[in-house]
Amino acid sequence: MNIIGRVTADAQVRNVSNNKQVVNFSVAINDSYKNKVGERVEQTTYFDCAYWISPKVAQILTKGTLVELTGRVSARAWAGTDGEVHAGLNFNTSAIKLYGGGKKAEAAQPVAKAENIEVASYEEVHDDLPF
Repeated sequence: MNIIGRVTADAQVRNVSNNKQVVNFSVAINDSYKNKVGERVEQTTYFDCAYWISPKVAQILTKGTLVELTGRVSARAWAGTDGEVHAGLNFNTSAIKLYGGGKKAEAAQPVAKAENIEVASYEEVHDDLPF
């Protein structure tokens, strides 16, 4: 599955068992549609993402960066301390494509190239449109 959205906060690297590291970050996806009455409805979906391949990618996953992620989605549910039921979406990321826009985007591009992550600016992606 592929999703495109913006990173909501700078990525965090956590150490887990067996000396492995995971990069955790969250992505927001905005969508809009017209309801039956004809009103425009805006909807935001949040995904909690995990990337296990290289912790170096955390340097370029900064707040506001537009990313395209490939991976698997799963849902989770839990009861809070107040007894209220909560739900969320996880995205186990296997590939990341950057479109830029984060607060450290320009400084991070050399790291992205070293990691073989595709980096493109928003303008580059939309220059080839036929209209």
